[in-house]
Amino acid sequence: MSDIIRNLDPKPVWKNFADLNAVPRPSKKEERVIKFMKDFGERLGLETLEDEVGNVIIRKPASKGMEDRKMVVMQSHLDMVHQKNNDTDFNFDTQGIEMYVDGDWVRAKGTTLGADNGLGVATIMAILESETIVHPPIEALFTIDEETGMTGAQGLKPGVLQGEILLNLDTEEDDEIGVGCAGGVDVTATRTYNEEQTPEHMSGFKITVKGLQGGHSGMDIIKGLGNANKFMNRLLFDAYENVGLRIHSINGGSLRNAIPRESVAEVAVENIHKDAFELELNVLATTIKTEYKTLEPELEVVIEAIETPETIMDLGVQEGFLRSIYTAHNGVYRMSPDIENLVETSNNIARITLGNGEVEVLCLTRSSVESSKTDLANALRASFELSGFVVEFSGEYPGWQPNMDSDILKVLDKTYKSLNNGEQAHIAACHAGLECGILGQHYPEMEMISFGPTIRGAHSPDERASISSTKKYWELVLQVLKEIPIK
Repeated sequence: MSDIIRNLDPKPVWKNFADLNAVPRPSKKEERVIKFMKDFGERLGLETLEDEVGNVIIRKPASKGMEDRKMVVMQSHLDMVHQKNNDTDFNFDTQGIEMYVDGDWVRAKGTTLGADNGLGVATIMAILESETIVHPPIEALFTIDEETGMTGAQGLKPGVLQGEILLNLDTEEDDEIGVGCAGGVDVTATRTYNEEQTPEHMSGFKITVKGLQGGHSGMDIIKGLGNANKFMNRLLFDAYENVGLRIHSINGGSLRNAIPRESVAEVAVENIHKDAFELELNVLATTIKTEYKTLEPELEVVIEAIETPETIMDLGVQEGFLRSIYTAHNGVYRMSPDIENLVETSNNIARITLGNGEVEVLCLTRSSVESSKTDLANALRASFELSGFVVEFSGEYPGWQPNMDSDILKVLDKTYKSLNNGEQAHIAACHAGLECGILGQHYPEMEMISFGPTIRGAHSPDERASISSTKKYWELVLQVLKEIPIK
């Protein structure tokens, strides 16, 4: 199947994407892909360097006749989100992505595809290795750890880059030109609790929420998709209130930037309430499925008897925990009053782990307005601190403020229109976190723009990349490079 991917049109992009996807590249474990990219640049005889944090920079002189054009930074990130279906046997640390063609889409077998941002990386590789493409002086910037903190962009020192224009190839709609993005902050709530011996008159159950779509916690948050952690809390709270359910453990969600698709809880219920518990929970599960039948048609809630767990959570802390999760905002908090259909501020309750006397709740709060981001983060902090949690803010990164007068925007806008029979590109800010905001702090004079091919389901095993869109995007890249302004 790899050969089929390599021979898709445009071949220079898909060939490099297949090579890249053969290299394991989880966030914060990018050693192999960093070496892969350095070997690639050195093999081409191009100036190649790795900075202090692991970003790779490769420089290529202008093609003949383009020496008088401004130097362009072409930028994408090397890491990818790792998500897989529960029934998929796959080790992201050791295996390359297994891809296949489904009509106009390239997909992965039960895992994320890595088109975010692998197609951007592959595009830059294709430009670097070509001997025929017309282009200005190129400075390829491959950043690390975009998906779990943007530490690569944050660690890039001022003065390293020489380019005047940055092309960020990390947008997921081929008719969109990105001119701004949201900033974000990680909100982490933790606390400890005492474990109690489970009374003999209690029985054990496992509750599983699964089958949700998941997706990108920025780009997909506007869709109102189900959050497995919120669904699980709703079930647990109801059973606690009605039959005195006690919690042994919870394992829900995964990465901060992925809407949680699954959650599993092990609980205990008094024997005399077992039948009422199962009946009550099944009724509520049906209610939730009905509420979300359009958005989440594959939602499942499975309740099964298990061996009674030896310990349960302290009752007072359990009640506070359940009420805090119920109170904590998830989803869109505020829409932009200035840009139509743009989410201004949101939160994703991404990961909940509970067991062995410890609770941890991981959230990612995003906003294009710094004051609104702080407001929501403080609201979350308050909801958890009222129940005795310790709350920390970390990994904060700024948004990217639009510059509607930049020369590169005019080039992209004009070029897109000329290539698409007069059709106008959609110029927009997005609710995802792009590295442009951080890079703009280090290089405030650099003009920036973001664009890319159509990708669906990013950050989930349903991720897929459009073949026809990738061809359309590649033609835009080639033409834009020809139109870069003179110095």
